[in-house]
Amino acid sequence: MKIMILFVSLLFFFPGSTYAEKFLDAPVLPLGSVTQKTDARLEMKTSQSHDEVLSFYREALKDAKDIKFRNWKDATYIEDDGNKPWHSITVSKGGETGTEITIVKDNWTWIIGTLLLRYVGVFMVLMVLFLGMSLSGKIISRSVQKMDSKKAAG
Repeated sequence: MKIMILFVSLLFFFPGSTYAEKFLDAPVLPLGSVTQKTDARLEMKTSQSHDEVLSFYREALKDAKDIKFRNWKDATYIEDDGNKPWHSITVSKGGETGTEITIVKDNWTWIIGTLLLRYVGVFMVLMVLFLGMSLSGKIISRSVQKMDSKKAAG
């Protein structure tokens, strides 16, 4: 009886979800074997299918906001657009060799690159608009001058 009370109290005070492994605050599949682990990247392999791994991540991240799931030809890309320490989780569609999972840390190179690309893109759009407006201004002013010269001659 004492063992049963001890077991129930342990389950109550230490729920199983606290033992779930995490990497950069991203959930890690418990049945996978780690192939490479650094401070910024975790690569692992599992014998589970792509759909099983994807359902694990959908369930684990269902309450998180700013998460996007992108289905590509050879993988599913899970991206955090919020402020989590991890940037992306890539779940490959490996087939018979198993499923590979890669969790990557959010880094400043990606952030600065994205901002720089948007900055350059905005100015390229503004330059195209400026050139279009300049060209249309010249065409309109020439046609107005021709009409004025025809009125003065006529």
